[in-house]
Amino acid sequence: MPLSAQRLEPLSIECVSSLQSVSAAAWNQLVGPDDPFLRHEFLAGLETHGCLNAHGWTPVHLLARVGQRLLGAMPLYVKDNSYGEFVFDWTWAEAYERAGGRYYPKLVSAVPFTPVTGPRLLLAPATNAGDVGNALMEAATNMMESGGLSSLHCLFPTTAQAQELARCRHGLVRSGCQYHWHNDNYRDFADFLNALDSKHRKQIRRERRDVRAEGVEVEVLQGKEITDAHWRRYYEFYCSTFRRKWGEPRLTLPFFMSLSQNFPNGTLLLLARHRRDYVAGAFAMRGTKTFYGRHWGCGHFVRHLHFEVCYYQAIEYCIAHGIDRMDAGVQGEHKLARGFTPELTWSVHWLRDASFRRAVADFLSRERVAVDRYVDELAAHSPYRRQ
Repeated sequence: MPLSAQRLEPLSIECVSSLQSVSAAAWNQLVGPDDPFLRHEFLAGLETHGCLNAHGWTPVHLLARVGQRLLGAMPLYVKDNSYGEFVFDWTWAEAYERAGGRYYPKLVSAVPFTPVTGPRLLLAPATNAGDVGNALMEAATNMMESGGLSSLHCLFPTTAQAQELARCRHGLVRSGCQYHWHNDNYRDFADFLNALDSKHRKQIRRERRDVRAEGVEVEVLQGKEITDAHWRRYYEFYCSTFRRKWGEPRLTLPFFMSLSQNFPNGTLLLLARHRRDYVAGAFAMRGTKTFYGRHWGCGHFVRHLHFEVCYYQAIEYCIAHGIDRMDAGVQGEHKLARGFTPELTWSVHWLRDASFRRAVADFLSRERVAVDRYVDELAAHSPYRRQ
């Protein structure tokens, strides 16, 4: 029933500290089929299995209801640091605090530890989406102001939502760059390679030969095919990567195990086996249109194995299952040579202090020019054959 037909009851906004208090079915009907990281199983799992509080993420999710019907939601967190966001504002925090302000805590709407584009205002179909979205944003900005928080940040919204959000109280838009692979209706991996120029086609073939020459085989497991033993071995790889680069791992073993049980259709694990032992692995998720490559780790170095597991096996999976694109996460210009193309990403920011807001707006206008130039330069070095 459309929202306009339910005006006998007013729209109410509620703040909840845990998704465990929200019906999974009601939450998931707000989430599109290509957004696995926004599903109740993923976000509630982070809360339940100890992934958030230890790393400074405190849930304060907003819900919009008419009566008992959930019509909209906004995943929202109070943060006392900027870890796990991938839209870097450390210099903003430093500048604000050097000027005598207190940057933390702040509000963040995002998927924790996951730089993936998707809606940040989750809206039920067949509703007056504008009214519900505006009410959620009004509540979020009021929470920032009344709570004495320095700022509100909406990270990796869709292009359409970024434009809409920017109109709310003059949000500041920031751009970034990721690398995605697009499936041009390829028949198989060889067909994909034929779309590349000779240099890059030969490079990929050589890298795949090197992995095969080492006797490595890759298994792609989905959902309940992933046993607890698989997860425990993969978790060793995952933790070793974090401890080499970033300190303590963010996600817990029980969280990973919960996904293959609670969300089997969307959870994948790619494991590389050398002789009788697994030596590397990558965690991934999938929607109806997108394959999302996430965390990689290894316990034994094999030349080019990262490319084989995280890119080439994933591309083969996308082609075989008719998936339109692969999102391999942030950073990595090396992805360009392996068939990925640069894509703009977005974030929208509200800063409570007017002087600070003007300074950041000036910075963002200059940064946007640099990002656009960077994307154009990358696109000029596409590995695909010129038509």
